[in-house]
Amino acid sequence: MSDLTFQLIALAIYFAAMVGIGLYAFRQTKDHEDYMLGGRSLSPGTAALSAGASDMSGWLMMGLPGAIFVSGLFEAWIGIGLLIGAYLNWRFVAPRLRAYTEVASNSITVPSYFENRLHDKSRALRIASGVVILVFFTFYISSGMVAGGVFFESSFSGDYLTGMLLVAGVTLAYTLFGGFLGATFTDVVQGLMMLVALIAIPVVAIISLGGFGGVSEAIVASGVDHTGLIPEELSWPVIIGIISALGWGLGYVGQPHIIVRFMALRDSHSAIAGRRIGISWMFLSLLGAVTAGLVAVAYVQENGVDVADPETVVLLMAQVLFHPLVSGFILAAVLAAIMSTISSQLIVCSSALVEDLFMVVAKKKPSAKTLVLAGRGAVLGVALVAGLLAINPSDSILALVGFAWAGFGAAFGPIILLSLYWKKLTNWGALAGMVAGAATVFIWSALGTDLYEIIPGFILNLVVSVVVSLLTHKPGSATDVDVEREFAETGALAVVKPQK
Repeated sequence: MSDLTFQLIALAIYFAAMVGIGLYAFRQTKDHEDYMLGGRSLSPGTAALSAGASDMSGWLMMGLPGAIFVSGLFEAWIGIGLLIGAYLNWRFVAPRLRAYTEVASNSITVPSYFENRLHDKSRALRIASGVVILVFFTFYISSGMVAGGVFFESSFSGDYLTGMLLVAGVTLAYTLFGGFLGATFTDVVQGLMMLVALIAIPVVAIISLGGFGGVSEAIVASGVDHTGLIPEELSWPVIIGIISALGWGLGYVGQPHIIVRFMALRDSHSAIAGRRIGISWMFLSLLGAVTAGLVAVAYVQENGVDVADPETVVLLMAQVLFHPLVSGFILAAVLAAIMSTISSQLIVCSSALVEDLFMVVAKKKPSAKTLVLAGRGAVLGVALVAGLLAINPSDSILALVGFAWAGFGAAFGPIILLSLYWKKLTNWGALAGMVAGAATVFIWSALGTDLYEIIPGFILNLVVSVVVSLLTHKPGSATDVDVEREFAETGALAVVKPQK
């Protein structure tokens, strides 16, 4: 059999496994809460691997190694910022959010949590949150579909559109029927595949180059300095670049597809084990991605490989270094990174459309069956819009992901933190801050400055939320009493105790 045949067999096995898991999840999904949040039954390991896999997307195995390949270890600051941000998110947000969302009328989406926690009778906060999710996730999902098309184009010399539609179609199939559990269970398998691939590729490449000495010599021979985390000439643009890269860590607390895993934990105490598992997985995965990008410089130098698109350099190495069947499963791991994120984001978009927009305008509460059908229809609708945007992509994968990441971090991050730790936050403060943060991301991105837009957006949201809340907060009001009760009830769940 030809190399291509072996690789296609591996991909077919992977696709069949994902659809099979989706069908299994379909049998476990009995009502609307199951479809949107898995019945709050996730174990720490499942939540951790699912959060990690849905977080990283195609940029972990394509975007980040490509950036390291082009610019060197300097780009690793993004990974450092993400690792710090993920740890703080698990440490300070996960346990409280799991408890608070249950106390706040058993909220199963981020927008419904905002409304219930802040007692927003106008419903403006919930609607605005739902709109923010739909806008930024459409870009995010589109970036995943772009990554799928680029993957097939570079790996099999195939047609971009065909590859994009195939990835989108399979992902849509298991998400449409399996819902949250389908996305979560496939995430676990996909996360493990990504980890194995990101360890195997650099290790085998280093061995093929004669060890670390051979890698070092080849990098030097390339004539480009790729080994400095901090350049010798520390200029203002370099400092801005480091700050911007670290700023990616700010985005974690505002990513709905990640923090919804916290909400789905079986209890708040599971966050401790989840943190340990999740951060270990993330550290090893990021280390593998950075190492793969750096080793690729040496590999290309030694073997004279022509790299048309830096974001595909890991795919090229995998195809050369491994048996076609093994390389096929490694290529499937790249697809896993892409598809795990798309599926998680489709579910969040579905919940925003059904739970946070449709339910708000509905005259009476629909039946559980109607809600599940509406959720599946929403998944299909969002996928179609994102697919149309992905037909002719205008930005790189990393650029698309960066914009959407900044949008959620700046719009939701400060509100999540304040809602968990500050009793005086009001619905009007949260709404004003959210609008300010989201608008700043759009405006700052249009200005084309070097500073990552999440940083000014996050800061402005925080300031506006606090100022407007202080102006609109009414001590002793019924809302104030309810907030005190909610904080007390959450404290009774012992989620605020120091964690080891």
